Amino acid sequence: MSHSRIDCQFISRGMSCKGWLYLPEGAERPPVIIMAHGFACEKDFRLPVFAQRFVEQGLAVFLFDYRYFGESEGWPRNLVDYRRQLEDWEAAISFVQTIPEVNAKKMALWGTSYSGGHVISVAAKHPELKAVSAHVPFTDGISSIKTLGISHMLKLAWAGIRDGWHMLAMQRPYCIPVVAKPGNIGCMNSPGSYEGYLAIVPKGSRWKNEFPARVCLIASFYRPISAAKHIQCPVLIIMGENDSVVYPPSIHKMAAAIPDCKLISMSMGHFDSYQDGELFEKVIDLQSKFLCEKLLQK
Repeated sequence: MSHSRIDCQFISRGMSCKGWLYLPEGAERPPVIIMAHGFACEKDFRLPVFAQRFVEQGLAVFLFDYRYFGESEGWPRNLVDYRRQLEDWEAAISFVQTIPEVNAKKMALWGTSYSGGHVISVAAKHPELKAVSAHVPFTDGISSIKTLGISHMLKLAWAGIRDGWHMLAMQRPYCIPVVAKPGNIGCMNSPGSYEGYLAIVPKGSRWKNEFPARVCLIASFYRPISAAKHIQCPVLIIMGENDSVVYPPSIHKMAAAIPDCKLISMSMGHFDSYQDGELFEKVIDLQSKFLCEKLLQK
């Protein structure tokens, strides 16, 4: 199905967030999916491929960048603050509710990795949602100790303190890599993470593999799993049995807490299903069928 893509912007806490509205041709006020990316990612990191596949099913998609990322406003760049990103999700929902071309009464949220946790947190406050799709979702900052290890967590905390000093002294942020090879400091440094993450960054992107380390001091306090029991709409969670970024047992625990949740566990790692191939096709097919069932039914 052919479609159009419209550049949009909305305001979150006084700053402009940029997004793309995908509309299927010939569909009158279609249901809408709101999408955003994971930790320190920008919206063009493979998500347009997911969005286009949903649009082919007759669904509208609104895909946006958080503040501090892509073409959205905000400084310092690449600031990953879950509290601000949750505010951006709320602002995006409010914005989409004003778009006359879509049926915002039939709305779903889609998130992956860090934003997979965001959609769980946000959905707990929005009983009007029709569905949530969470792909290899972040669940619990505390469980990150299981994947990163205490020693590495302490290094991240020390980097966060250094950046805090820079912030108080009004100096440039102290940044560390978003993703690194094993043994090196970075938010993600498990085997395969460096290659898997950078593989989704488009050629020619101005994105930098760094983020202000101050967020390492608050990330452990973020626990989407605690909101799971309050979600009132159907949820699809697709997880990787070999995920080295998100602790798999915590995903099982979160899924069990959601009243209406379908959990699908696949033999894959955290980044394996972003690229074209058999795993991507399986994931996008499962997500498309779930979202169509929940959004297109009479």
